[in-house]
Amino acid sequence: MKLSTLALRTVPGAFILNAGIGKLKLDKDSAAGLQEMASTGVPAVKNLPPQKFGKALAYAEISLGAALLTPFVSNRLAGLALGGFSAGMLSMYFRNDAMTQSDGVRPSQDGTALAKDSWLAAIAIALITSKKD
Repeated sequence: MKLSTLALRTVPGAFILNAGIGKLKLDKDSAAGLQEMASTGVPAVKNLPPQKFGKALAYAEISLGAALLTPFVSNRLAGLALGGFSAGMLSMYFRNDAMTQSDGVRPSQDGTALAKDSWLAAIAIALITSKKD
């Protein structure tokens, strides 16, 4: 694996894996808060019980992080998975008026944490379009 590919996969992979592990023991109120935020970008998540949503999110993040960190998972497959994840995150960003300034693009102070997920989208594109190692 090339050093550039290693950097593209290891940093977000470790971050996302850690985030997923941290969500495994979410209490009901914390899961409900995450679900409320997620529903701004993906309205269908409202249909799940909060704790089921929290577990599903935790397992999804663990799976994605592990896929990015596993060398035998192709760059294209890892990039597609990361692209789907970042699309969900960015949909929350763009569909919530409080996250952007009046132009609808630049982040507000509240939106800065989600705006950084644009970097994940860029990493996904780089992985999908990279030549085979």
